[in-house]
Amino acid sequence: MLTFRALGPFQACHGGDPVDLGGQRQMAVLARLLVAGGRAVPVSMLIDELWPGEPPAQALSTVQGYVSRLRRALEPGRAPREEAEVLVSAPPGYALRAAPDQVDTWTFERAVKATGEPAEVWERLGRALALWRGPALAEFSDLQWAATEAGRLEELRLVAVERRADAGLRLGQSGALVADLEAHASAHPLREEAWRLLALALYRSGRQGDALGALRRARTLLREELGLDLGPALQRLESDMLAQAAHLDLPPASPAAGEARDAAASAASTASVEASGPRTLRVVVADDQALVRTGLRVVLDSEPGFQLVAEAEDGEQAIAAVRETSPDVVLMDIQMPRLDGLTAARRILADDAPPKVIMMTTFGTDDNLYAALRAGVSGFVLKTSAPEQLISAMRAAQAGDALIDPAVTTRLIAAFAGRADPSVPPALAGLGDTDLDLMKLVARGLTNRQIAATLSVPEHSVAQSVTRLLDHLGLHDRAQLVVAAYESGLVNPGGPGR
Repeated sequence: MLTFRALGPFQACHGGDPVDLGGQRQMAVLARLLVAGGRAVPVSMLIDELWPGEPPAQALSTVQGYVSRLRRALEPGRAPREEAEVLVSAPPGYALRAAPDQVDTWTFERAVKATGEPAEVWERLGRALALWRGPALAEFSDLQWAATEAGRLEELRLVAVERRADAGLRLGQSGALVADLEAHASAHPLREEAWRLLALALYRSGRQGDALGALRRARTLLREELGLDLGPALQRLESDMLAQAAHLDLPPASPAAGEARDAAASAASTASVEASGPRTLRVVVADDQALVRTGLRVVLDSEPGFQLVAEAEDGEQAIAAVRETSPDVVLMDIQMPRLDGLTAARRILADDAPPKVIMMTTFGTDDNLYAALRAGVSGFVLKTSAPEQLISAMRAAQAGDALIDPAVTTRLIAAFAGRADPSVPPALAGLGDTDLDLMKLVARGLTNRQIAATLSVPEHSVAQSVTRLLDHLGLHDRAQLVVAAYESGLVNPGGPGR
């Protein structure tokens, strides 16, 4: 069967084998018709959207050539004069004729908009989210129609994540969902539904204090970012939790619902709410104080979605543990005997496919911390941080989206900026205004989502732009990008940027 895949690298497949769709612009013709959902797209619109601003003189014949070659690729067995059945002529343009189950975006959207009982929603949305293999239509992100559609699909994906989580809560999967909902709320802090689901999952897991703490975090974020208080739904939830309202507890399940709950529990043990990869973060802890290691072990053992794979008492042990266990995250003390945390972090980050390294500090005033930022660590946490802050820091580091503990990180950068350092990337003169604006926003500590909202572009486009910027400047991580912005003078200490 011929299938089309746009939720990740754009492909058409015959029986699972990829079809050669030609060059980028020829592929864009097929992608644009897929986005139209089976409706005809006029040739004039195709030309305007494929070549924004200045179409070439032979644009019409070029589009016709693209269509002809795509037809041969999609229907290789069609006779020369036989009417096309997939990419059809539909005056005044063309249309894609396919069944909903042949196109992953159509299948996904239909699944998100369908209704049903919690067990059915849980299973259906789990399958739908598994269709995502990466950002949608990323190859065409420089074209407005593709960026708009990618943003719409990403919003649908977030809705699917939240609807599936809501179904899981109704099926009694509160404890299993906490870790994934914590990550979801941290990645999308302005989505009130994410905070509602997280708080309810914590409450039903017997963690009433943590549930109220999540709502306090939501209130702080909304006030700082938007100047708003919690919405009515979150305010009612907070009041009900303080009153321990009976309706917040999960009602007794019928036998049929119990069976569905058991099935969902099995699925939850193997699938993430985001359906986008492994749900367990593997952690190495390196600190010369046994009491600190014990405390972190307790935090990690009590938090679903984390696994402590090794402990180390000094930098040499930390390096050996990382190379033996290949963790996702390393929590590293900055000051340790034999080999200090800074030197160990540099050696770890110099390896192929290194883990994220988060430095732990007591006061956040050590000169070595700024050097660690230059080396490429993802940021810092204070040893006195609350457990939920440590957990959020590790998830944020793994996501590569934002600096850790901006209260420490950005203060350090502002304090030490201006010191000469030969390792700093050369002048930023080769970068365009768009890249420089992006650097300024990253330097202010904004997440990809917040930058996307500021620039009115899709979030996945921001992530791609940050990655390209790091590659262009030869930098390892987001924190180094912030350092470069300050040290180059692009951003002034204490100010939002020039």
